[in-house]
Amino acid sequence: MSGGLLVAGTTSDAGKSVVTAGICRWLVRRGVKVAPFKAQNMSLNSFVTREGAEIGRAQAMQAQAARVEPTALMNPVLLKPGGDRSSQVVLMGKPVGEMSARGYHGGRQEALFSTVVDCLEQLRSTYDAVICEGAGSPAEINLRRTDIVNMGVARAARFPVVVVGDIDRGGVFASFFGTTALLAAEDQSLIAGYLVNKFRGDVSLLEPGLDMLRDLTGRPTYGVLPFAHGLGIDEEDGLRVSLRGTVRESTVAPPHGEDVLRVAVCAVPLMSNFTDVDALAAEPGVVVRFVDRAEELADADLVVVPGTRGTVKALAWLRERGLADALVRRAAEGRPVLGICGGYQVLGEHIEDEVESRAGRVEGLGLLPVRIRFDREKTLARPVGQALGAPVEGYEIHHGVADVLGGETFFRDDRGHGLDGCRVGSVWGTHWHGSLESDTFRRRFLAEVARAAGRRFVPAPDTAFAALREEQLDRLGDLVEEHADTDALLRLIESGAPPGLPFIAPGAPGAPGARAVPGGRR
Repeated sequence: MSGGLLVAGTTSDAGKSVVTAGICRWLVRRGVKVAPFKAQNMSLNSFVTREGAEIGRAQAMQAQAARVEPTALMNPVLLKPGGDRSSQVVLMGKPVGEMSARGYHGGRQEALFSTVVDCLEQLRSTYDAVICEGAGSPAEINLRRTDIVNMGVARAARFPVVVVGDIDRGGVFASFFGTTALLAAEDQSLIAGYLVNKFRGDVSLLEPGLDMLRDLTGRPTYGVLPFAHGLGIDEEDGLRVSLRGTVRESTVAPPHGEDVLRVAVCAVPLMSNFTDVDALAAEPGVVVRFVDRAEELADADLVVVPGTRGTVKALAWLRERGLADALVRRAAEGRPVLGICGGYQVLGEHIEDEVESRAGRVEGLGLLPVRIRFDREKTLARPVGQALGAPVEGYEIHHGVADVLGGETFFRDDRGHGLDGCRVGSVWGTHWHGSLESDTFRRRFLAEVARAAGRRFVPAPDTAFAALREEQLDRLGDLVEEHADTDALLRLIESGAPPGLPFIAPGAPGAPGARAVPGGRR
């Protein structure tokens, strides 16, 4: 086999990320050497590869589904929003500057297309199949001229496109038809068909509509995936997504000890890497919720201040909402607080920021004897070390450099990169994302939290977060295998879109031609 597929969506959050992961897991279980690819990702939820490149966490999750090591080739362009109108541009895993949306779409995006094409070419030369994920909708006709992630990639590689629609939102038939009808004729020739996502109920009741859609568009529906709880893993962004997360969505398992443990996560602006708390929520008896009001901290046994792309903005938000004062009171009372990355930085004495916010010196909450200076060079690392006498791994993504003036060291890096983090009493801070996925460390940390909170909570001795993630990915593969026309999907991947697909009026004006990827079909 040598080919590929683009998974597009009628909207953002239609389920492209998880469908792409499910197809990758289904293929690799069939013995296909497969890689994921997303040309351009806009997300604050990112990951660091072993070669020190920053990519979207969704692509790292898809690589895990494909049982391959994630690399920068799988997500060559990452945009990290710093506000409503600008983003940090990360190219091949390294930041190359800030840019406004107008500046990006006004020329820079097209200049990046050659990098995108080269990365896809390298993946195609190494793997049997490449499963691409689109972004938003391919029918954003105002952005088609500069598109490098949806039909721009599909046309360059001559990849067939399957459009995913979220039927749980309603309007999926109109969305499928409208998405197709708004595309130029050459783009429509690559739209092979549709995939219904998140269906609840009896599929036979849906079939008349699917037949009518085929009559109207000349394109089949390749499957109807049922609504399944707990599959919003490592998606792109935002609190709305995180509240749907794997175990946060389902019923909390009974505690191993006598008490539950309540964790409140401050929903700071520009929140990044919210998946850090997934491992907490995986523990039986741990209840995780996101909060934005001071009174919601009152019954929390642990408060987490998570990472953020806007540390100074998050600090101001905490103060405006009274959460800062509540955190100070908690620390004075010896009640547990954990700051991760940007959350660690706000707990310190002050911040010197001429890079991210350019606000200069800003006073922190003063809960840890730490001073932060923002460096123009971003730290990207995969540390491995010890904490609380247990092995721990993580990854670092930050501009802030910490000068620790006291307290206890939290993490010790075994690879010679020194120490990280700080602890004073029941207040902890670290730059290491992902550390709570280390099972023994997580159990020891939660045991300390329980003691400080006066809870008779006992961490379960057998929760293995990595195994839980593998189970989730297998569930995604099962959904595709059991509810999609996998024989037809294989034909698409191997042979491309079927010839003679009808044009649906009105169609958009013809988009500019795209450079073809070697091996692509014209």
